[in-house]
Amino acid sequence: MADLKQFAEQLVNLTVKEVNELATILKDEYGIEPAAAAVVVSGGGDAVAAEEQTEFTVVLKEAGASKLAVVKAVKELTGLGLKEAKDLVDAAPSNIKEGVTKDEAEGLKKSLEEAGAVVELK
Repeated sequence: MADLKQFAEQLVNLTVKEVNELATILKDEYGIEPAAAAVVVSGGGDAVAAEEQTEFTVVLKEAGASKLAVVKAVKELTGLGLKEAKDLVDAAPSNIKEGVTKDEAEGLKKSLEEAGAVVELK
């Protein structure tokens, strides 16, 4: 078997263009779908693992068919007044909450989708 340390060094020193070519070869010739941007290559050739996202933004993409229910849900979830909640829904796409945890973001998304909204987490 090839020297794995040498192989690892070759991988770490690949250029962005070479990484893209390698991904294409793995996909087309071997049916392997490489994970999207799991490693970021810096100018010095050092590999740094991508960090897992810890803060999320809940974005209301559109109110959907039941706009009144979505306005009520936004009012309850954000603590805004009725007018402010309506303005936020009317301005969609708009950020409902920023810098929330994954669990809180998913809970907000679920509540808004139950009311009929289209929601995205960023």
